[in-house]
Amino acid sequence: MTEGVSKYPIVGGLVALLVIVLGGVGFFWSDEPELFDVRARALQETAEQGNNQVVGYVTVNTLVEVANVLLDKPGGYLSNDIFPPGLLLDNIPNWEFGVLVQVRDLSQALRKDIARSQSQSREDLNLAIAEPQFNFDHKSWAFPATENEYRRGVKELNKYLARLSDVDSPDAQFYARADNLRSWLSDVSKRLGSLSQRLSSSVGQRVVNIDLAGDSAAAQSTFVGSEMSYKTPWLEIDDVFYEARGTTWALYHFLKAVEVDFNSVLEKKNAVASLQQIIREMEATQQTVWSPLILNGDGMGVLANHSLVMANYISRANAAIIDFRELLSKG
Repeated sequence: MTEGVSKYPIVGGLVALLVIVLGGVGFFWSDEPELFDVRARALQETAEQGNNQVVGYVTVNTLVEVANVLLDKPGGYLSNDIFPPGLLLDNIPNWEFGVLVQVRDLSQALRKDIARSQSQSREDLNLAIAEPQFNFDHKSWAFPATENEYRRGVKELNKYLARLSDVDSPDAQFYARADNLRSWLSDVSKRLGSLSQRLSSSVGQRVVNIDLAGDSAAAQSTFVGSEMSYKTPWLEIDDVFYEARGTTWALYHFLKAVEVDFNSVLEKKNAVASLQQIIREMEATQQTVWSPLILNGDGMGVLANHSLVMANYISRANAAIIDFRELLSKG
């Protein structure tokens, strides 16, 4: 009887040790990746691969690097984990989704616009494979696993990048034109607008319905009242916050790459400073969160509201992007 009882402290100790180990690993995996220098990474890649850094190289290489961080950061890709500690984490999986959406949008822009000279031209074969790979279910853990599908997308991007840097072959192209940049930024603006609204809804808000404003003949599927109320559920507040962090982390790098590859367009439009201000807003969203929890105080209350702070940065960046797109449309 005594022998049987003595086993319980051992079992309890092993369980406690397991909890401590899983907690430590989970804490390590929950650390968000640092920002990186897109120019330096591109130069390093050209040196290692012997490629030529042509127009578009930095943007495509940055897309590859961001996708690789998504897959190879500490803990790897966590959104499809079915075992602890990955299964118990939600901040980084939501961060991953924010990054993934931007990877999807930029790979689509490459395939649809940037790699094509006009609407009737043929799409790039490698990009035609890469783009749908990143649209695979982000939570599939087997048959096939999400990571395998995304790695195939990265592989095709690298093939396109190698062809792009081959100055003796004009087969692969990257057209750094104002209209291509405006088209991608239109998608970016819509994503940021949605995120800003979701973040602001952390404290609940009543908004006037302006869905049909500006067109007296406009109609919609079902009736909606003149005012609407939105409030993000309490358990989803940190999810939206970290999705926004992932979104702006990816956009910071993509916009830094755009600053390099679209430099001649930006200088002609006198838009370099406008882009740099947008990048600065993106960088501000990556400040260290010192609180162990994402606080949700009232807008003018005693406690901070991290969601509203993030919404402020994103709204300002989105407003600057709208002005930036207008600037690019001018001669």
